[in-house]
Amino acid sequence: MLKLENVEKHYEQFDLKCSLEVHKGCVTGLIGQNGAGKSTTFKAILGLINTDGGKIEVFGKEIKSLSAKDKEEIGVVLSDSGFSGYLTVKDILPILTSMYSAFDQNDFLKKCRHFSIPMDRKIKEFSTGMKAKLKVLVAMSHNAKLLILDEPTAGLDVIARDELLDLMREYMEQGDASILISSHISSDLEGLCDDIYMIHDGQIIMHEETDRLLGDYGVLKVTAQEYDKLDKRYILKRKKEHYGYSCLTNEKQYYLDNYRGITVEKGNIDEVITMMIRGEEK
Repeated sequence: MLKLENVEKHYEQFDLKCSLEVHKGCVTGLIGQNGAGKSTTFKAILGLINTDGGKIEVFGKEIKSLSAKDKEEIGVVLSDSGFSGYLTVKDILPILTSMYSAFDQNDFLKKCRHFSIPMDRKIKEFSTGMKAKLKVLVAMSHNAKLLILDEPTAGLDVIARDELLDLMREYMEQGDASILISSHISSDLEGLCDDIYMIHDGQIIMHEETDRLLGDYGVLKVTAQEYDKLDKRYILKRKKEHYGYSCLTNEKQYYLDNYRGITVEKGNIDEVITMMIRGEEK
């Protein structure tokens, strides 16, 4: 569905070199700190910036070869994009109709009513949650096969986030659709994504299936003496602590079976991010 091979973009103080793939029928997450390269990657995929190397394919075609019809099959939410705040939802209907041949106005309006999005109020008067829901509904309104969502739940309360996530799950029930999504909120990705890429300083430093990340990863809490005796084959990163070391492993069960005296905590996305970025090599 989407493939990036060694895509490069060079700025004065930042370099991107990224490879990732989004498979048909899958939700793929891209995680990382602010400034890690998530938005740059999204803009490269959409052709909003010129790249300095590598290859980007969407639907099996290089992005420069995409037809207007191909582009209609991509739905996009970017954190810094949207309609003019002086327009209303009624105002944007003819815009969407002219932009997308497959725009489903009836379904779009039905979903707007379901999520209590007003038709006649100016968008600048919407709450943060209303604006976010509208952007996602627009991205889904024209039968897109691929959604590219950059921080779609940023700044939303728990209820609004849950509603948006339900929208995405419903979208995925089409069966042949795919999503690439970035988010700072790990619980969103844990419950939605099939696999996750981690980007840091412009480079992908980890790719893992979500089930494996949540099931097999863990953090060992050990003293310095216990660390010295550990089999370190499955230790990815370590971090010095006041009691000794915390160690990230992708084979939690191995240590549970063979080192019964040590503490092994279940892994989660936040813990993995922290250990992969702040930890040191074993």
